[in-house]
Amino acid sequence: MSMDLFKKIDELNEYYIKIWENVCNIESPTNYKEGVDAVGDFFAKMAIQRGWKVEYFNQPVSGNVVCITMNPDANAAPISLSGHIDTVHPVGSFGNLPVRFDKEKIYGPGVTDCKGGIVAAFLAMDALHECGFKLRPIQLLLQSDEEVSSILSNKATIQYICEKAKNSIAFLNMEPHSKGEACLQRKGIITFLFKITGIEAHASDCAKAGANAIAEAAHKILEIEKIKDENGITCCCSIINGGTTANTVPGHCEFKVNVRFATKEQHTWIKEYMQKIADEVFIPGCTTTLHRASERVAMELTEKNLNLLNLMNRSFKANGLPILNKSNRRGGSDAADVTAYGIPCVDSLGVRGGGIHTKDEFAYIDSLADSAKRIVSFVDYISKNSN
Repeated sequence: MSMDLFKKIDELNEYYIKIWENVCNIESPTNYKEGVDAVGDFFAKMAIQRGWKVEYFNQPVSGNVVCITMNPDANAAPISLSGHIDTVHPVGSFGNLPVRFDKEKIYGPGVTDCKGGIVAAFLAMDALHECGFKLRPIQLLLQSDEEVSSILSNKATIQYICEKAKNSIAFLNMEPHSKGEACLQRKGIITFLFKITGIEAHASDCAKAGANAIAEAAHKILEIEKIKDENGITCCCSIINGGTTANTVPGHCEFKVNVRFATKEQHTWIKEYMQKIADEVFIPGCTTTLHRASERVAMELTEKNLNLLNLMNRSFKANGLPILNKSNRRGGSDAADVTAYGIPCVDSLGVRGGGIHTKDEFAYIDSLADSAKRIVSFVDYISKNSN
């Protein structure tokens, strides 16, 4: 059936390029619930038109998660596809119509990260549907606050996704693709918030009075910024606020640190290290409290995920597609939580592009069909060769 599926994807491709444009023209930064929900509703409406099951996991603050299921009554174990519908830039950042094209690329918010991957997944499901695939459920999970590590929903969204996918034989995450690679490892992320209290005084008396909270922060930042192991822990002090007036010794300062780590051991170590830095006093009279503003686990290399990639590569080889090598990423994704939940997962199977999280974000137009063909190749192969 795979050649018929590939042909169907080619037939549907132009229509889905237009879908790609339309859905990326709906701006959906994470904290703009109205826009995020509009994207979810866009895909839900398409699914209902095809007779697929649609379920909402409603949220009061973040966007609603949408679960779309094709063949919900099939007896075989499901395959889950997933991507996030939230983006990072404020509404209006890309102009009146955010999306534009040239001969090879589509540009706009989320064209690669991650709406393009979702469109590819929907295209794959539509091709399977049109070719009469009935062997197992295929569910598409649309995450709504991935870009902020699910903090707007207090982790409820990613917990829902893991629970919906718990019986899946495979979880394919549609984050941006790098040619010839699939992601099996990702760093975890913690955002620490340091809040420093000093003692205010007149700036002219700073030699004998006051305790400068900004100076205390500076000492801590210089220590933290020494940690820069590309393959291990990295620390980036990114946002700082403090002081009141230019002629007053600052009585308060706070700053955030974005930390990336690769293993559970590194996770434990960095939490202890940050607490040590918080407790250490460089400027007498200053005190510090430490908070974790957000947190995401690391995606560590597992046998389940390796076996899944090997199975996918067998399907690719059987259908004339390039095999994918395992790789790692420094950025986080929902695949880490899914892996920690024990579900076989391969990440970065979406469209291919660049400029992610910038106003120059783009995707290669031909990568839409490529991504969809990877999905149907695997679904067809595993449905014929396993229970």
